[in-house]
Amino acid sequence: MREPVTRKGSTPIKVWVLPDEKREIEANARTHGMSASAFLRRVGLGMTAKSVLDQQAIIELAKVNGDMGRLGGLLKMWLTNDEKLAIYDREQLNQTILGVLAKISEVQHALLEKANKV
Repeated sequence: MREPVTRKGSTPIKVWVLPDEKREIEANARTHGMSASAFLRRVGLGMTAKSVLDQQAIIELAKVNGDMGRLGGLLKMWLTNDEKLAIYDREQLNQTILGVLAKISEVQHALLEKANKV
């Protein structure tokens, strides 16, 4: 049975770089959450290096999306539950619903800003 081929036992490629270039490559690799070797391999093979910052932005978008879902669920609960609505007079109900709608609009704006950054 043959042992699987690993990179450790393979031939390295030497790339001659200036000290500033080396620092920049290493910094780019760190930004992408990779070693310099993995970063250069991905880029050299024509693959894109996924940025850690992009992943963080996606996580932030998911959090904002969750907030939107909770706000929508809260509004739906109020509007479909007569018992919950009965405790409010008409003016309180209007103010509460308008407040929730304003918050939803605010969160939509935050979601759009975060999406534009990605």
